[in-house]
Amino acid sequence: MQHIRFCHSKDGVRLAYAVAGNGPPLVKAANWLSHIEYEWDSPVWRHWYSTLAEHFTLIRYDQRGCGLSERDTGRISFDAWVDDLDAVVDAAGLDRFPLLGISQGGAVAAAYAASHPDRVTRLMLYGSYLRGRRHRDLSPEQAEETELLLGLIRRGWGRENPAFRQVFTTLFLPDADGEQVRSLNHIHKASTTAATAERIVSCFDHIDVRALAGKITAPTLILHARDDARVPFEEGCLAAGLIPDARFIPLKSRNHILLESEPAWETFVTSVLGFAGEKAAGSELEPPVHRFPELTSREHEVFDLIARGLSNDRIAAQLFISPKTVRNHITRIFGKLDIKSRAMAIVTAREAGLGRDMTI
Repeated sequence: MQHIRFCHSKDGVRLAYAVAGNGPPLVKAANWLSHIEYEWDSPVWRHWYSTLAEHFTLIRYDQRGCGLSERDTGRISFDAWVDDLDAVVDAAGLDRFPLLGISQGGAVAAAYAASHPDRVTRLMLYGSYLRGRRHRDLSPEQAEETELLLGLIRRGWGRENPAFRQVFTTLFLPDADGEQVRSLNHIHKASTTAATAERIVSCFDHIDVRALAGKITAPTLILHARDDARVPFEEGCLAAGLIPDARFIPLKSRNHILLESEPAWETFVTSVLGFAGEKAAGSELEPPVHRFPELTSREHEVFDLIARGLSNDRIAAQLFISPKTVRNHITRIFGKLDIKSRAMAIVTAREAGLGRDMTI
């Protein structure tokens, strides 16, 4: 199950966000025109969210004007989207976390990572771009297509007949079956109004965060489908060339949203889990034996790190929790084990075989 909550952005706009799964956090920046409720059960998106929630505490949200977030919002801008991401991670109580950006959500994630190097531990971008269509070297035909797509949204987004919306569905999912096409058509209509959709997509076209790319210090993984009809493969290559030391993985697919049935999906999952999954986030922190049954699993992890000599701040960074949460865990550990000082805690833990790996 996912749990839907609400928070407010810097300018007071109400945002809906969803939390699902267990394990270390993974934040997904909002992308396209979302609806966190309908996407959860959609054959287009459910394999994304169920798979990620098996390995992480997945946090995602509807951008302003879309889904369950406030629809009647005057401000739609790239800076507002970055503020919205910041509001969600604060509301979720996260200090440090890996960040996933898909499509234009990749530009938002990249901008956030550049301005918050102390918070983003790893950056993953799929099907993303750093520059919108208006900043690319478009041919006259491509420029005309940009205007045509906006016109399709303006005239047909809210109609019962999905023909206008299906143009976008086909660009996103050329290999989709009938059920997947119907689902994405429905999500498009339910996500927002035609007027808001036009404003948002027009804002996508004007994105340009290339100047921020060089400021990103988080390890970065970029994946892009070779034949993506919505975001050209070249945009993924451009991002990989601008973000320092970024790792780039081409995927054999035509779909902007990877389908569960295609091999590219397995490559995506394996790559993301290997880059920011349990091993990267903390498998090496698991104590070899749970020697104190009075302690919860999290308290045992904290106790093991105390035995290794880590400060509260470093423990917080390793476990993706706040220093205040670490202090609360330590208070409970000391109470349960009748420990009077940190020095006594280190001796007690090491005598029990914890803290063996002193290299962290």
